[in-house]
Amino acid sequence: MKKTFTDAAVMKLVDIGVSKSPAGNGVRVRVPPAAPIDTALAPVLAYIVGVALGDGNLSCPNGRATRLRITCDTRYPEVADEIIKSLNQLFPHNKVSRVKPRGGCFDISVYSNKLNDWIPWRVGHGSKIVQCVTVPEWILLNEEYSKHCLRGLIQTDGCVYVDRGYRMVNFTNNSKELAQSVHELLTQLKYRPRLICVSNGGFRKYTTRVARKVEVERLIQDTGLYKS
Repeated sequence: MKKTFTDAAVMKLVDIGVSKSPAGNGVRVRVPPAAPIDTALAPVLAYIVGVALGDGNLSCPNGRATRLRITCDTRYPEVADEIIKSLNQLFPHNKVSRVKPRGGCFDISVYSNKLNDWIPWRVGHGSKIVQCVTVPEWILLNEEYSKHCLRGLIQTDGCVYVDRGYRMVNFTNNSKELAQSVHELLTQLKYRPRLICVSNGGFRKYTTRVARKVEVERLIQDTGLYKS
C-alpha cells in the first residue's frame, strides 16, 4: 500500500493560520497540502510549489476548477520540460497544456481543484504579495523537500550568474515575506545567504543571495539546479 500524507498527519505539523496583508487585512492561508498525496510524489509537489511561488498564477476562469498557470521563458526549454513532466506526475488524469509563445514567453497550465489544497495561496483573495505567501512549513521541515522547492524557486525567479569570475545564486521577488522565507529555507540547509532590498521608482525588490564559492557549488549540486 502506498504511503500518503493525510489531513491528520499534515495538520500535526502545521495548523491553519491567519496572516496579515500589507494593508493590514487578515488573510486566511492554509499552509500544508490538505489533500492526501503519495509520499513518493511529495518531492515533485515541493518542486511545483517552488515553481508556482516563483512564476505561478491561480485563477478559476470556468467557475468550476482552479487553474495553475506557470509562465516560462522560451530560452529555458529543459526547465519547461521538467515542469510539464512534474505536473503530469501530479495530475495523471488532467490535461497539461502549453500555450503558444508570445514575446519570448509561454504558459504551462493545468486545471484541478487539488490545487486549492496543494498550492499555498487562495484564488480570489488577492495576489501572492497580498496573501503574504511563504514556503509551506511541511517543506521547511524536510531537507529533501526543501532542496526540490529551492530548485523550482530559483529556476523561475532566480538565476546563476558569474561576478568577477565567481558563480553566485540569486532569488529575486517583489514579496518581502517570500524572500525572507527563502532566506530561512537556505539558512536551515546550512547556507549563509544575504537578503538585499533595492528600491526603484517606489517599487521594492528583494534578493536572497548565496555568494560564497563553496556554498554556491554545494547548492547547485545538492538541488540539481540548472537553468537551460
